[in-house]
Formats: sequence, C-alpha cells, structure tokens
Amino acid sequence: MSGLVLAIDQGTTSTRAMLFDTSIRVVSVAQRPLTQHFPYPGWVEHDPDEICEHAVDTARAALERAGVTAAEVAAIGIANQRETLVLWDRATGKPVHPAIVWQDRRTAAICDQLKSEGVEPLVSDRTGLLLDPYFSGTKLAWILQRFPELRARAADGELCCGTVDSWLVWKLTGGRVHATDATNASRTMLWNIHSGDWDPDLLALLDIPASVLPEVLDCGAEYGTTVPELLGGPIPILGVAGDQQAAAMGNACLEPGMLKATYGTGCFALLNTGEAPVRSGNRLLTTVAFRNGDRTTYALEGSIFIAGAAVQWLRDGLGIIESAEQSGVLAAQADLAQRIYMVPAFTGLGAPHWDARARGAILGLTRDTGPAEIARAALESVAFQTLDLLEAMRRDWSAGAGETILRVDGGMTASDVTMQLLADIIAAPVDRPRIAETTALGAAWLAGWQSGIWPDAQGFAANWVLDRRFEPGLDPDLRRGRIAGWRDAVRRTLII
Repeated sequence: MSGLVLAIDQGTTSTRAMLFDTSIRVVSVAQRPLTQHFPYPGWVEHDPDEICEHAVDTARAALERAGVTAAEVAAIGIANQRETLVLWDRATGKPVHPAIVWQDRRTAAICDQLKSEGVEPLVSDRTGLLLDPYFSGTKLAWILQRFPELRARAADGELCCGTVDSWLVWKLTGGRVHATDATNASRTMLWNIHSGDWDPDLLALLDIPASVLPEVLDCGAEYGTTVPELLGGPIPILGVAGDQQAAAMGNACLEPGMLKATYGTGCFALLNTGEAPVRSGNRLLTTVAFRNGDRTTYALEGSIFIAGAAVQWLRDGLGIIESAEQSGVLAAQADLAQRIYMVPAFTGLGAPHWDARARGAILGLTRDTGPAEIARAALESVAFQTLDLLEAMRRDWSAGAGETILRVDGGMTASDVTMQLLADIIAAPVDRPRIAETTALGAAWLAGWQSGIWPDAQGFAANWVLDRRFEPGLDPDLRRGRIAGWRDAVRRTLII
C-alpha cells in the first residue's frame, strides 16, 4: 500500500484536489472555479453535475501532475461546503433540482413562520442551531413544498438528498453508498446532536420523509470505494468532514480551548469545547467538531457570511482591483484619518446577529473617500466580524476565557496586511500555518489516519508548523474608537 493520500476539497467558489505524502507534505494540487448562479435576488445555486465533474477532473489532474496512479493512493478524504443541499434520483443518479447553496436566503419566510410558531427553542435544543435559511433542512422543505411531484417521489423512496459530501460519495461510488458524516449532519437542522440520530420531531415539523436522508457515519469511516473508471482504479474513501470542521482538524485544533478561523468566501470560527456541548446564550451555534468511534467532540461556531466575498466584490462589482491580491496593497494606501466602515451584509448577517434581511452598507463616506479607503474598510470588516464572534464565544464558555491565540487558514490569510489588521482589531496573536489549505489537510488526515499510514491526533498535532505569528500593535484607544464605530454601523443595517 502506498502512503499517498488524496484530498478533495469541494468549496463554494472552487473545487481543489491535493495529494499528500507520508510526511504530510503537499505533492501536487489541482483546482477549478465553480460557476455561481443567482436566479433571483438572495438566491444562490450550483449545478450538482458540475460539482461532481470538477471533483473528478481535479483529482485526475492531481494524480497526473504527481506522475502517480490510483494504485499508489491509499485513501481519499473529502471536505465540502456545508449546508448546500442536493436532491437527486435514486435510480439514475441525476439531480432533480439545482443545488441550493448555504448562502441562499429563499427560505427566510419559512424560518419566520416557524419562529412565529415558537419552535426555535426546540430546534436549538435538539440541533444546537438557530432557525435560519443558512441550514439545509428548510431548503429541502422548500423544494418539497414548491414541487408536489418531487414530494410524492420522495415519499415513495425514489429520491436521495444530502449535503455535497453525500452527493460526491454517491457519485464516486457509482451509487452504492448514500452516507454523510456527523459534522455535515449536524448542520442540516434535522439531526439531533445529542442522540446522534435524525430527529423524528424535526422531520415532522418540516414534513420531510426520513427515506431521503443518508446514513450518518463517523468522520473517519469506510465510505465505499471509487468506481475504477473514474480515477483509473478503485480508491477507498475513508474520511469525510464539513469544510470548517476539516479546517479545524487541519489546524490541529483537536483539544478543548483551541480556536481557528477560516477565511474563504465567508469566515467561520470554531472553538473546540470538548466532549460536552455548550449551549450558546449569544446566538452562536453548538455543533459537532468531529466524531470518531464512541467519542463526539463539540464546538461553538460563529459564521460570517461575507469575508473573501467582500474582496471579490471589490474586484468584480466595483472594479477597483484586478485581483484579490491587490486588496491589501490598496488598503495600505488608505487615509487612516477617514473612518469608513463597510458592513458586508450582502446576504444578511450571520452570528451573532442572524438577520437574514439585513443588507450591506458603506458608512462615513466623504468627498475624499477613494478606492483605498473602501478596500481597507472591506478588509477591516472581516476583522470586526471576527471580533464579534470571539467576544460572544468568551461570554458563552468561561473555560475558554484565557489567552486567545487564533489559528487561521484560507485564501485571505495570504495577505499580511489583512492578518495584521485582524490581530490589531481582536487584540490577540494570529498564527498562520505553513500549509494554508488546512481544509484539504484535515480531510487528508482523516483518510490517512483511518488507513493506518498517518499518525493519530497527538502525532498529527506535533506536525503542525507555524509560518508566521502576527502580534497586535494598535493603540488601545484607537482600537476602542474603531470598534465603537463598527458597532454603530452594524446597528444601522439591522432590520430585526
């Protein structure tokens, strides 16, 4: 058996495949952008077939670039954009509706109706989540309500649904396995994080037949074997995790009190709280960090919908930069005397506000404001939102109230300017790892560990390597003033 491990990291805006060797070093990488579809304001969709095609294509390309065959790969690990829902025909494997992306807000009315009926405490108690369009359950309920023929087929057992991991496992195994892992299940708003089962009361609440749902396995488990013709030979799939939990694993945040934030399209901060779920009093989420064997580890999570997407908007919407890398260079030229704030609520505000109807705003504009000030405001908005999450976490979990060191990953972390802004605003060290793509690394670790060729959690954590630590250096009075301005800006955008 070879020591190579292949990770498929299927994200919101791209799909990446990475090949790692026995020393946990990157051997090769392949990536393809994913088409975004916006059929109506607030709606976001993907083509499920494109997702699968890109997963296979990038996996093939990673093998070809390394000059290896499928026979030399011990296992595959999958990480995926969470909460995005796919519904497909059990017999043909064809999708019956576009994938509804986690950013999509079309189910806001369903969530509002359920809130008015007083069921949010039940949902939170069973799932650790809040009633919000973000999660998968109301997406499935919306499809079944809107298309009666699909409801009838679902009730007759003709359809399968799942998050993107389930869809990829189904397609890669030729329809032999319909499964998900505990981290992805915990984001559906249908799975009881305490009992570890699909919750019959929540299924009844949303009128969803249990027959469409996948089997829930551990993060490290046997998810079947790829169809030989896809990658040139059969490869076992031995690890699956939602992208944010995979990133926490890849950043070796495997012990209680460890904290990571991933800066991609959105930003997601996870605080490992150990084997006891912590109920949030500050509108954070209680979620499964990972589950293996008889041990479930939980986390508090704060979700920011717009992080790197704000930089994409500077590029594609405003046209003030030509590439994402230019954002930091432009922001460094800003006039610091101008107090410009961007609240990037393009698809509502996530934690700790959870306002699905809030919309973005730029405040403090003057005639002197230019592209540099707007770029800096976009980058600072990510830091301010992270601070909001960290302060809520400290209030929720007193055991984690000690010194904060934030481990970061994702595309935005390549910008030294952005990371220094982050350290200054949160007033805590920010550690950037040598391997920035920790989502893929976490998925690879699950598969490599399950196959017996990579070390256990303790051994893997010992291999985590720091690239650079960013220390806070902003004057405390200036910091407090900036934070007060941010909070005033957020209040002006909230609708609830």
